Amino acid sequence: MYSNLAANIRHLQHLSFTNMSIFNKEVKIEALSRLGDYLLSEDEALHNAIILAKNKNAWFTEDQVKNAVIATGRLLNKENLLEWTSNYSFGSRKKIGLTLAGNIPLVGFHDILAVLVSDNIALIKLSTSDDILIPLILNKLIEFEPSFKEQIKLIDKLNGFDAVIATGSNNTSRYFEYYFSKVPHIIRKNRNSVAVLNGKETTEELKALGRDILDYFGLGCRNVSKLYVPKGYDFTLFFEAIEEYHPIINHHKYNNNYDYNKSIFLVNKVEHLDNGFLLVAKNEALSSPLSVIFYEEYENLKAVKELLESKKEDIQVLVSSCLTDSALATTFFGNSQQPNLWDYADGVNTLKFLSSLN
Repeated sequence: MYSNLAANIRHLQHLSFTNMSIFNKEVKIEALSRLGDYLLSEDEALHNAIILAKNKNAWFTEDQVKNAVIATGRLLNKENLLEWTSNYSFGSRKKIGLTLAGNIPLVGFHDILAVLVSDNIALIKLSTSDDILIPLILNKLIEFEPSFKEQIKLIDKLNGFDAVIATGSNNTSRYFEYYFSKVPHIIRKNRNSVAVLNGKETTEELKALGRDILDYFGLGCRNVSKLYVPKGYDFTLFFEAIEEYHPIINHHKYNNNYDYNKSIFLVNKVEHLDNGFLLVAKNEALSSPLSVIFYEEYENLKAVKELLESKKEDIQVLVSSCLTDSALATTFFGNSQQPNLWDYADGVNTLKFLSSLN
């Protein structure tokens, strides 16, 4: 009798735990969906935070911060969140140290989101370049669902973590690799994005490519910094298509980079094209300076595909309508800065990593 009763109790406890896990996931997704709606709203506090973020970081314009907020809001809907998390299960809570980048607005929010939906604790070291919006957004999330408070810790120094996700430059990544070597980790380094053209692109496609290059002034790893074009490619149509982005030159920091790089090209007699706000120069490097886009000519797409796949560790995204069967993460023109929840930085599946910690 007693053994049967104990078995029933264990069974009920198991059911309770299972139901609670399902319920918690549903509650989290509901709160995150409400957060998405909030980010798409005209809330005054959110607007004020956007202005504060713009005032603190000279690279953050009001329009571009708004774009980042809206893009994040559009991701946070129930359908996306359910699809993103459907194939993963998570066990006991772990403390995940997060060192966030601040090169573009909200660039580190996806890592925070992954930790929260996996029911882990986020130890968040914000970038001083982007420390206005994220606290506001997290406070709003806690307002929607108070249980998130247990999972969110804003810290000045990482310690007491079970695993780490850190983003930095190639130089800082070496420090991260050494310092976090004894715990499970994801360490992200510098990457660049590239576009492959075949000369048949429409004006609209080339205009969209302008966004891939110039959104956030080209500061993101998903910004295109290198073009691969057919031999003898005429850049006239490209320049005509992106002319509407000319006002970018009025931003003083971008303009300083443009003037500096143009001077270097002229002094060193480097052949280049110039439309008044973007410099185009032939160069084999993947990474170009701000206000500059490098290009390389090719004779057949197969060779380009093989070349890019040999450089896959340095490439974040490939933008193209003519080379869509590459092993690289590939998107169409205008979408490089519009990733889905399952478009992971450096191709490393964050949710899979977090689920492996159990």
